[in-house]
Amino acid sequence: MVTKIIYFVHGTTVDNEKNVSSGWSDVELSELGVRQVADLKNKVKDAAFDAVFCSDLKRAEHSAKLVFGTKVIKDKRLRECNYGEYNGLPSNVVEPLQEKCITKRFPGGESYEDVKARVSGFLGFLKKKYGGKKVAIVAHKAPQLALEVLLKHKTWERVFAEDWRKRKAWQPGWEYILE
Repeated sequence: MVTKIIYFVHGTTVDNEKNVSSGWSDVELSELGVRQVADLKNKVKDAAFDAVFCSDLKRAEHSAKLVFGTKVIKDKRLRECNYGEYNGLPSNVVEPLQEKCITKRFPGGESYEDVKARVSGFLGFLKKKYGGKKVAIVAHKAPQLALEVLLKHKTWERVFAEDWRKRKAWQPGWEYILE
């Protein structure tokens, strides 16, 4: 059975506005982020989902609850990459390291392959419990990139090169199919 996944990214955070890469730092949405999420709610108001999942970090949970209400299931496997010693540092320091940390872990953190393993475990859970359903996920950059690798069979290098964030090509949801 095919599970349809619609993936949403959390709204802009106070760290995003300061060009800081939060990682596992638990930061709040900014005023802009709250407005973005309200706009997203209007865009998806007619969409029906069998379940809504989000990362357990505040920015994703707050976004999910503002869009979808209180019936949101938190799952830590949907967290952003743990940048370890680099959590909460300036993005111009962290982002160049991301593509170098595909298999090598951030000091005190994890690699993108570690994120992929977390997301793969989550997909196994979805397939077992939500086969044939339509689910929404509200989370972060790293889990979305992992979905591109796992479900669209792209290389990490290609995923980083094509990341919509580099082109400022946000959209109200990305569709993935889990077979």
